[in-house]
Amino acid sequence: MAHITKHIKLSFKNSVEISDFYRSLKMEYPKFFKMDGLSKLGFLASELIFEDDENRFVPREDIAVLCFNRSSSLDIDTQYQATIANNENYFPSPSLFVYTLPNIVAGEIAIRNKFFGETFFYICKLFDAKQIIKTLKNTFLDKNITTILAAWIEHFEEKKEVFMILVENSNDDMEIMEEQLMKLYNS
Repeated sequence: MAHITKHIKLSFKNSVEISDFYRSLKMEYPKFFKMDGLSKLGFLASELIFEDDENRFVPREDIAVLCFNRSSSLDIDTQYQATIANNENYFPSPSLFVYTLPNIVAGEIAIRNKFFGETFFYICKLFDAKQIIKTLKNTFLDKNITTILAAWIEHFEEKKEVFMILVENSNDDMEIMEEQLMKLYNS
């Protein structure tokens, strides 16, 4: 059904490390510093996945972006809540409010790369390879989708990590892919 063609796993101790990593890549994407942490992680991983793609930035309707995590957008949600919690010090931040939806990261990736396929963000109790594979398989039922960029992205409290895979549709056995996915995620 499908096979993993590329993967990347990044982990950081804090938000400063994420920004330092971005700077070390010598990228020129000023919008990066306006993103929330969840979007920064997804953005960085996707940049590394596609850095050698000669057809990068060519509009594509056959690529879907699927993201998964446990904490949704709780990191930015708690920051936004702090701006509206006190009536005497009420300062709602529209720049934070934009990122109180977890699917923004999928949108950031799709917009940057000109992907016009499906984009989804799924909230799960934990990294579940079986559920991820099932979701990939269902997404490939759309005959227009030939490739899926899928990611487990956590940015809440001490967890700041992203595991991203690029999956091409093929005739490979999905059970073998599930084993491969677990091995890559746990490495």
